[in-house]
Amino acid sequence: MRRRWFASWSLALMLALSLTGVSASAWAVEEPLDRIVAVVNDDAIMASELEDRMIQARTQLASRNIAMPDDAVLRRQVLERMIVEQIQLQMAEQANLTVDDTELNRAVRTIAENNGMSVDQFADALEADGLSLAVVREQIRREMLMRELQQRRVASRVNISDREVERYLEQQGANANVRYRLGHILVAVPQSPSPDQVEAARQQAQALYERLQSGADFANVAAAESDGANALEGGDLGWRQAGELPSIFTDVIGGLSIGQVSEPIRSPSGFHLVKLMDREGSDQSGAAQRDQVRQLIFQRKVNDELEAWVQQIRADAYVDTRLEQSGS
Repeated sequence: MRRRWFASWSLALMLALSLTGVSASAWAVEEPLDRIVAVVNDDAIMASELEDRMIQARTQLASRNIAMPDDAVLRRQVLERMIVEQIQLQMAEQANLTVDDTELNRAVRTIAENNGMSVDQFADALEADGLSLAVVREQIRREMLMRELQQRRVASRVNISDREVERYLEQQGANANVRYRLGHILVAVPQSPSPDQVEAARQQAQALYERLQSGADFANVAAAESDGANALEGGDLGWRQAGELPSIFTDVIGGLSIGQVSEPIRSPSGFHLVKLMDREGSDQSGAAQRDQVRQLIFQRKVNDELEAWVQQIRADAYVDTRLEQSGS
């Protein structure tokens, strides 16, 4: 059960790339002289690596029909994601975590089969899109290492009691198995923010809320303005049951109509805007319902712990970004 909580952004992106017909010419960009764009502890992120991920991000946004943010905004978002990934990969290396070829081959085969392809056909599809199977395998390996690290550092510490399951069922009643599809925008604050930083973030979130109330497209605003992990998906969190969501979200979405956006919600990480995109119910009961509720509570706790953990490791790391110096 504890391995199902991790949602892999890169794997989803790779599937999108293999299925959206990205032409090889989109990847055939002229490479400038490589340079460092960020130092993360003892490692460097190179401009060429950032440009590859920028191409992937643009492709992902285009496949979702989301308006492209300003190049500088997108570059900062993508680099920040790469920095957090690099910190986790360093921690995985320090913990001597590895992914053997058998595990990796199994993961690649599963992705191919989920798209109705053999591994050879999957490799051909990637090649047609300007990618190599070797590059994709490395991305999958990195994702698997981060998943294992998060399992050890976060998920393994989470336990669910029978009383928590009972209390959840009592509180949720008929809504215990309702699923929600949410959009999310985060205006982040740093750890231990000053009152001025909190107020600036609150004002920014309120301004975004007013733009949305005036008819701005939620996905476009999320892609351009959100500090959340799903910004480049237009803020779309996908379908989740109540137990998979932070409690601060479930406290407000019950009062939202489909298509409605919440006012800014405060949490330790910043201010959140949540859009109820859709909802649907489920009629499970008995032991199956209790098992599912246990899993949902586990998911919620892991999500909350993971958010705090990522904030902490990011704050503890030495990071020197050099976008401005490099002229990007």
